[in-house]
Amino acid sequence: MDKGNQSVVSEFVLLGLGRSWNMQTLLFMVFVMIYLMTLSVNIAVIVLILLDPQLHSPMYFLLANLSFVDMWLSSVTTPKMITDFLRENKTISFGGCMCQILFVHFIGAGEMVLLVVMAYDRYVAICKPLHYSTIMSLRRCTGLVVTAWTAGFVHGMSQLVVIVKLPFCGPRQIDSFFCDIPLVTKLACMDSYNLDILINVDCGLVAVTCFVLLLISYTYILLTVHLSSKTGASKALSTCTAHITVVVIFFVPCIFIYVWPLNITWLDKFLAVFYAVFAPLLNPAIYTLRNKEMRNAVKRFRSYYMDFKENTYGSATSL
Repeated sequence: MDKGNQSVVSEFVLLGLGRSWNMQTLLFMVFVMIYLMTLSVNIAVIVLILLDPQLHSPMYFLLANLSFVDMWLSSVTTPKMITDFLRENKTISFGGCMCQILFVHFIGAGEMVLLVVMAYDRYVAICKPLHYSTIMSLRRCTGLVVTAWTAGFVHGMSQLVVIVKLPFCGPRQIDSFFCDIPLVTKLACMDSYNLDILINVDCGLVAVTCFVLLLISYTYILLTVHLSSKTGASKALSTCTAHITVVVIFFVPCIFIYVWPLNITWLDKFLAVFYAVFAPLLNPAIYTLRNKEMRNAVKRFRSYYMDFKENTYGSATSL
């Protein structure tokens, strides 16, 4: 195509999830509630871990970081999707689209590496309990979290550098609720076959590597404990169930969107919603419900709050 006849695309049109006004109104109310719940639950987990001295351990330090990452992962795409439900023209600027691509991959890859770090923490706690406090020191935990963020940033930038230089001259419609990189590359005024392969390899390098490491880690944990103690195996399984559930919830949609795309529009949208909207809500819920110490911490906080309320009310009454 003659570059001289190409016009610069300044914005893209997001087709979103629904077509009818009634459907979009319903989706608006549903996703507003889900987003507010996501923020509330993740903030509650972070505050609970910060305030409860019994949760000041490497495992819960990493869990607090996971909740922080989940908050941002949801916030990259969900607010824009919610506001678009009320708009007839669902447009996003070129810069806004590039920012979504950067932060979705930055935060998403960072969370993948963080989940590997959490698996390593469980490996040390279960397989090397006598050396746990030495190996998983605060300095080591902080370094591992910084590594996760750095890996995510490098991956996000690698995606952005490729996509930002593409020539866009129309069409400009994206059949999704956010700028998803496989859909954006299809709008480029060039043959994107080789580019799609490059992007799949880049995403696969992060997603598949982390997923395989996680499978190996949890399999090794269970096998090691099973060989040493049959009763210990059930305890290890109970401890790791929440971790494994979160891994499956997070990685399966990512793999089918970016590594082995199915190219089925409605399924791609469902997986994108599950990955970007539901997973950040389910992660803290699963850890809280499946973790005995977290449930006890919630009870302690509730008891402390009730006692504080009664003392405050009693003081006010006596005055």
